[in-house]
Amino acid sequence: MSNIYQHLVSALTLFLITALSLNAQINTPRGSQMAKVSQTVGTSTIEITYSRPSVNDREIWGKLVPYGMNDLGFGTSKSAPWRAGANENTTITFSHDMAVEGKPIKAGTYGLHLEVKEGNAATLILSNNSTSWGSYFYDPEEDALKVGIQTAQIPHTELLTFDFTEVTASSAVAALRWEKKAFPFKIEVPVTDIVMGEIRDGMRNQPGFNRQTWEQAANFALNNGGDLNEALGWIDAAIAGQFFSQKTFANLQIKAGILNKMGKTEEALALMDDNLEIGTVFEVHQYGRQLITNDMKDKALEVFEYNAKKNKGTWPVHYGMARGYSAKGDFKNAIKHLEIAHENAPNPASKGRVAANLEKLKKGEDIN
Repeated sequence: MSNIYQHLVSALTLFLITALSLNAQINTPRGSQMAKVSQTVGTSTIEITYSRPSVNDREIWGKLVPYGMNDLGFGTSKSAPWRAGANENTTITFSHDMAVEGKPIKAGTYGLHLEVKEGNAATLILSNNSTSWGSYFYDPEEDALKVGIQTAQIPHTELLTFDFTEVTASSAVAALRWEKKAFPFKIEVPVTDIVMGEIRDGMRNQPGFNRQTWEQAANFALNNGGDLNEALGWIDAAIAGQFFSQKTFANLQIKAGILNKMGKTEEALALMDDNLEIGTVFEVHQYGRQLITNDMKDKALEVFEYNAKKNKGTWPVHYGMARGYSAKGDFKNAIKHLEIAHENAPNPASKGRVAANLEKLKKGEDIN
């Protein structure tokens, strides 16, 4: 029994030593630190996670990072691209379906690789495998996207860096920068389609139980290329027809904007004419300015005249009259009304803006 006991003790001791050795690793800094960069486009996000090696006086392109596809001497891949960083997979995550260099890509996380070529060309590869170490297990059968890109010469960048070099309302350009070479690629986001889908989902939930949601939805569709018939239905629900409905000057302006964009300009103008009385002095003033923007100068002056008559002597009716006359090129009358506006401006900031516009008028420049 003693021998059996000794064997059990030895086996248990060996197990404990092995377990401790496996779990006793100290967390020390990496040579290539991990980093993460993200960018919002519309309501969508793009996130890149990578490790950052240094140049460290090494020859990078064609040496440390060989050109083309290569057998890295480890793993299952015999023809692998560059891992676009160090250590684990460099990954890119799209919160929604997007397009990279004009090619569609589904929402999700992908391994990001680059086939670097001599000259100023490279191939960007997004792999459905995002969890492997580097490119050692790259399999072309797992490619989700493969597209040629052009590289660019840049000032020396010691640490490998991903960033977003250009951002618009519906796109972003991501770029890997290292040594003296950059690898930019454009990502396009169907912002309107995404937001409209989120709006439709939201309106079936708690946000759909308040008027402001319907107004916001209609206004977004109006200003971002959404379905105008759908937008008209939404704004009509906000104005009348639902338990939360309330006619306001603001939501009437949204409806008028939709009608105007649909080519129903006379109907839009009639709608606002019938409801000018419910607008505040500032709301009517802004409506007049909107008409100028839409190149309806005669109608704008008519609206400013209505505001000046209804709200005699109040700010900003004379400012509105000045804008109306200026839009029509009548700078003499515009100056007269702007001088009155300067006298009754409510604060120094307003007086300053009026004074600046007075100078423009005196030089024969439109203030709109």
